[in-house]
Amino acid sequence: TEQPIRLLRLPEILRRVPYSEAHIWRLERAGGFPRRAHLGANRVVWVEAEIDEWLCCKLAERNQ
Repeated sequence: TEQPIRLLRLPEILRRVPYSEAHIWRLERAGGFPRRAHLGANRVVWVEAEIDEWLCCKLAERNQ
């Protein structure tokens, strides 16, 4: 069975990734961070699986 898609809001992203909101925004614009999804006029989220994959790739880079 498929797992439901988990969505994360900014406070959770900031707990998982030790960057400022501005730095995450810059990385996202440059293609270096998963893109947010706009659910409404004032609501943005990230897909948890994409954040987890990004973190795993960053950790794998240290072994190269």
